[in-house]
Amino acid sequence: MTFLRKIKFKYILVLLVILIIIYGVSRLFFTEESDTRYITTKVEKGHIEQTVLADGKISAFKLVNVGAQVSGQIQKLYVQLGDKVKAGDMIAEIDDLKQKNDLMQSKASLASLQAQRTAKEANLKNYQLTYGRQLKLVNKGVGIQSDLDAAEAQLDVIKADIASLDADIIRAKIAVDTAEVNLGYTKITSPIDGIVVATPVEEGQTVNSVQSAPTIVKVAQLDKMTVEAQISEADVIKVKTGMPVYFTILGRPNMHFSGMTLRAVEPAPTSINNETSTSTTTTTAIYYNGLFDVDNPEHLLRISMTAQVYIVLANAENVLYIPSTSIQQNFGDGKATVFVLDDGQNIREKAIEIGIDNNVNVEVKSGLDLGDTIVVSRLDGGSVSKSRTPRMGF
Repeated sequence: MTFLRKIKFKYILVLLVILIIIYGVSRLFFTEESDTRYITTKVEKGHIEQTVLADGKISAFKLVNVGAQVSGQIQKLYVQLGDKVKAGDMIAEIDDLKQKNDLMQSKASLASLQAQRTAKEANLKNYQLTYGRQLKLVNKGVGIQSDLDAAEAQLDVIKADIASLDADIIRAKIAVDTAEVNLGYTKITSPIDGIVVATPVEEGQTVNSVQSAPTIVKVAQLDKMTVEAQISEADVIKVKTGMPVYFTILGRPNMHFSGMTLRAVEPAPTSINNETSTSTTTTTAIYYNGLFDVDNPEHLLRISMTAQVYIVLANAENVLYIPSTSIQQNFGDGKATVFVLDDGQNIREKAIEIGIDNNVNVEVKSGLDLGDTIVVSRLDGGSVSKSRTPRMGF
C-alpha cells in the first residue's frame, strides 16, 4: 500500500506542475489580451470651431473729458451723474467777472488806437496839402527845395505812424476776439450727445487751467461700446482684422454677445505707453489690443466690465468630428491615422483626412463615417495595439 501511495503522489505532483505551467503560459500570452480595457468613442456630427481666447475690457465707444479752458470758481453745475445730455446743453458756468473785465479793457484799447489813427489821418491830409503846395512852388522856380524836402519827410513820418497804428489795431482786435472767446469759455457745454459718467468737481470749487485743463465732467456715448481684447504675442500672428468675434461677461456667463468682427489689431503692445526711451530687458508678458465694437441699446454693458473674448480662426457646421486625443499619428497637411473598432471587435488602423483642430475635437473630412467606433486610448495608459481584441471600458 505504501508503494501505491507513493506512485499516486508522484502522479498528482506531476499533474500539479503541468497545471501550473499551463496557467503561467495562459497568463503570459492571453491574460493581457483579455484584461486590457479601452476607451472608445463614436464619430459624431455637429459644429466645430477654432478660436483664440483673450481677456477683454469694455469701454465707451466715445468718451469726452469736458474741461475748463479758463480759471475761476464754478458758480453753477447744471448736470449730475447719470444725466443724459445733448450736444450744446449747458454743463457748468464759471465766474466770468475777470473775463468780462478783460474784454472791456481790450475793447477800450482798440477804441483808443482807432481814435489815434483818425487823428493821424487828419494830419496826413494836412501834410499832403503842404507837400503839394511846396512842390508847385519848386516847379515854378519860386520855392525852396529844403522846404519841399521837409514837407516830404513829414508826409513819410505820418504815413509810417498810420501803418504802425494799423498793426496795433490788428493786435487789439485779436485781443478783443480772444477776450470774447475766453468769456465764452466760462459757459461750458456738452460737445456730444451722451450720458454724464463722472463729475470730478463740485459747485463753488475753483479750477485752474494754467497748467492743465481741469475736467468738469465726463460724457460718454453708451449706445455702442468698444471691447479691447488683450491678445498674447503667441496668438496675435494668427489673428487678422475682419475675423468673427464673440464674448461673454461675468454677469451673463451663458449669454454670447456675437455678430461682431475684429475692427483693428494695434501694431504695438499695450505696454508701450509705460516704456522709456532706453530699452530694457523684461520678462513681462506681451499683449496686443484687438478692437471691436458692439451695439448696447439697453446699456447692459458698462465701462470697465471684463469680457471673455473668443476670436474665431475657423469654424464649420454639420461636419464629422472625433476627439483630438484619438489621433494616433498626425503627418501634417491634413493626413492622420486612427484606430477603428470593426464589427468583429478587432482594432484596425485607418488613414483619415482631418481639418479644423481645436485641441479638443478635430474635424474629419474623409476616411470615417458617422457612428464609427474609434479607440481613444487604453485605460492603463499603455499604447493601443491593433492586434488584440479589446474589452470595452465604461
